[in-house]
Amino acid sequence: MKSKSEKDQVVDARLLELLEKVLPKATNDEKLANRIFKAIQGELKLKNRRISFDKLCKRCELPDLEDKSVEAVRVQLESTFDKANVTLKPIEEENCLKVEVALLDGETFTSMIRTGPVVEISEEEEITLKFVPFPVSMPGDRELIWMLAKHETLTPDEAGRGLARAEEDFWASKTGQRLIRKHVERSFPEFVARVPAGLLREMGLKRHYKNPEPVKILHPSLKPSGVKTNP
Repeated sequence: MKSKSEKDQVVDARLLELLEKVLPKATNDEKLANRIFKAIQGELKLKNRRISFDKLCKRCELPDLEDKSVEAVRVQLESTFDKANVTLKPIEEENCLKVEVALLDGETFTSMIRTGPVVEISEEEEITLKFVPFPVSMPGDRELIWMLAKHETLTPDEAGRGLARAEEDFWASKTGQRLIRKHVERSFPEFVARVPAGLLREMGLKRHYKNPEPVKILHPSLKPSGVKTNP
């Protein structure tokens, strides 16, 4: 039985796939269709990141609103969100801690952590999608394989489109633009080696190895001498 988060991810993937097919038919303006697709894709990503942030806050231990307890929460959030601006505000009358995390990309997440025992996440919510092998290669060199993985619910075509979108988003990001200014080649090998794991996971993908592996071609074993074969 799929968990609610699994079903949501599948629905999101199907929605993006449907939009990719319908938008070009609904308008001849390719730029407009692309803007609509990007906007919806961005909102789905933001929704999933907010859900993940809320789950993280529910798992934070906060026995009380003493300085030591609040500082422990700050350390945990700062270690999770590197270089983010973490703001914590105790609200004593409600026995909770208001949390605000401002990321470097401009996104801000807010939530509340209540004092007391950690909220148990149901077993259904804890179920995660399994990853299955998703080896890919470039058209010019089919024998060099990048060993990636995809969610088992994604078809190879869906995973391929997700990988293409992840590459496009990466080079359009601040990190990607900075690399381009440093004369890093805008290529698939550079993308695979440098893309954050989180960006791939948003597309239902995972990187196993940064470097490609050559395909091993198996040859038939030689028959031992003296062994007769049928004519």
